[in-house]
Amino acid sequence: DPCLIIQLLSDGQWNEVGRSEVLRGSRNPVFAHVFALDYFFEEMQNLKFQVFDADGESDADLGCESGMLMGLIECSLGQIVSQTKVTKELLLPNGEILENSTITIETEEVSRTNEFVQLEFCGQELDDKDFFSKSDPFLEIYKVSIGESENLVWRTEVVKNNLSPRWQPFRISLQSFCDPDRPIRCVVYDHDSSGKHDYIGEFSTSFQEMLQASSGGEVKWDCINQKYQEKKKNYKNSGYIVLTQCKMEKVHTFLDYIMGGLQISFTVAIDFTASNGDPRSEHSLHFINPREPNEYLKTLSSVGEICQDYDSDKRFPAFGFGARIPPDFEVTHDFAINFDPENPECEKILGVIEAYKRCLPQIELYGPTNVAPIINKVAGPAAEEEKSGMPTKYRVLLILTDGVVSDMPEACDAIVRAGHNALAKTVLAEVPRQDVIWHHGHRAPPPRKGPPSRPSLIFA
Repeated sequence: DPCLIIQLLSDGQWNEVGRSEVLRGSRNPVFAHVFALDYFFEEMQNLKFQVFDADGESDADLGCESGMLMGLIECSLGQIVSQTKVTKELLLPNGEILENSTITIETEEVSRTNEFVQLEFCGQELDDKDFFSKSDPFLEIYKVSIGESENLVWRTEVVKNNLSPRWQPFRISLQSFCDPDRPIRCVVYDHDSSGKHDYIGEFSTSFQEMLQASSGGEVKWDCINQKYQEKKKNYKNSGYIVLTQCKMEKVHTFLDYIMGGLQISFTVAIDFTASNGDPRSEHSLHFINPREPNEYLKTLSSVGEICQDYDSDKRFPAFGFGARIPPDFEVTHDFAINFDPENPECEKILGVIEAYKRCLPQIELYGPTNVAPIINKVAGPAAEEEKSGMPTKYRVLLILTDGVVSDMPEACDAIVRAGHNALAKTVLAEVPRQDVIWHHGHRAPPPRKGPPSRPSLIFA
């Protein structure tokens, strides 16, 4: 049950960069998984290719220690790139050649493309290759390159005991899938647990032909077994393969949005809880040192100076939480640090810094560290803009805090709710370690229960 794991040598250590699927019972595996690596001409990028016998484990569960190492090779990425196709003999861990065992690696430069295609195939009346049940068909799609070499670009799942299977739709970048001017070869097999899959038939097509299914119609091909065609006079086909969906998509990049006029609306919220320490003490995270900025100011500057370049008016709302504020000195978790609740905006990041310094002597640090109120406060205008149907702002909320958030369940719920409207990012920066959590995305689908459909948290 072979599985391929690739490692990259970095700072004297081998780090995994990816692993293939497990191919059950296969002694001559062709892995469908594509490994995307950044290539740097000026760097020596040493790679290790290890083939393991998964022995019943999935690729996710397989570890370099648990699986049986069948063979490996080491080479540089430069060697592979310069030859585009490399075949090497596999070695045992002791350096001896593993007899009659090779690995072939093919490379292709992939430009940054934002065009994708979504395809859905089904089969009809396929040949039955099993005696006591029906075939278990799966489909392999190959890109035919100049020189007639073939690269496997997709392998569908196996549909058990079905002569008219419907495979799951899949989405793939157009460049990885095909060259629009070159043929595409599709092969249908009956899956066998031993790895010796029975050939059902194949057909050749082109992407231009597939595009006929983009207008709501279907494209149908005869699935031809070439041996049967040569030997049987009345042979017609071994079934049909039907393309039921071919949808082109352009995934817009963040740069597309910025160049299209999208503005970044940047809001900052600062932790003024007592756990930061007395601001008059040099041990406090809020201590104003005339010689260098404190950790809050460093983090605020590093993030804010980037965001302000994409904000047309350069005015940023700034809030505090977890402090007792004048005149009543009641604890609040969403007060304007300029003490103007009607207009909490500050002029540029420098204005936020000045308001922060003026605010400190006038408040009493208290607690707890509740961040849900400020998330809800900032998400309110975002939700109203979303209702208008014309959101034009990419909203970023930077929350600076010194430690454990007291209302984590409520904060998570607030982030999920905010993720369903135009609040694009919630950044939670922990000072002084400055661990950053990004809640990201552009626009979300209509509100619903549960987590947002886009990725919720990215750790940086």
